[in-house]
Amino acid sequence: MLRMNALDVKGLTKTYDSGTTALKGINLEIPEGSFYGLLGPNGAGKSTLIHCVTGLAIPTGGTAKVFGHDVVTDYQAARKDLGLSPQEVNVDWFLSCRQTLDYHGRYFGMKKDERHEQIEKLLKAFSLYEKADEKANFLSGGMKRRLVIARALMHNPKMLILDEPTAGVDVELRHELWEYTQRINQKDKITILLTTHYIEEAEKLCNKIILINQGKIINQGTTAELKKHYSAKSLEDVYLKSMGKDKLEEAKL
Repeated sequence: MLRMNALDVKGLTKTYDSGTTALKGINLEIPEGSFYGLLGPNGAGKSTLIHCVTGLAIPTGGTAKVFGHDVVTDYQAARKDLGLSPQEVNVDWFLSCRQTLDYHGRYFGMKKDERHEQIEKLLKAFSLYEKADEKANFLSGGMKRRLVIARALMHNPKMLILDEPTAGVDVELRHELWEYTQRINQKDKITILLTTHYIEEAEKLCNKIILINQGKIINQGTTAELKKHYSAKSLEDVYLKSMGKDKLEEAKL
């Protein structure tokens, strides 16, 4: 039985009003149930790609579909299938953890009993239960990060985009998040797209790696495939080589 694509991007371009072209004809297919990593330097186009897929930016050209739903012309259906945990912790500081999740569930039309059940499940899964009624402003940085990811999963999306989910968190929380994302991918079959600057994180979690630079996808494949292609000993070597000789030389300084 063939799996459908969770994400199907064809010829996607994005040029901002300033004249900067951030995406230059992106083609990408992410099968349902897979765990992909998106690697590239700052300014490579990672955030713009995510913004176009999630409706935070309108593509200049090309198409992007989430489980067959066009992100522009069929936005509501596409957004319902998609959960986004952004790099920035963008929660309302005056809402409690429980209120934050409940508000998100209401936005997606979840019924009261369904919201309550999902809130209880997520508060426990992300070790937020004891802080359930505490305002987000008083949470630690790690707990705020947990809340942002829990919120992304509140409406039961079929695909989850994690944008730098472990940036600035301690080692213990990082490993907890690794275990949780692996579990929901393998057990619940949630498709995951992860952007990260931690090479070991991508290598540990992801089935396939997408390399992006200067608005273009320059290669993709399993870690083994990429290491073979670039004659590299590690994914870190793959990354450095794929981003150009000048980057490799800078890294050796």
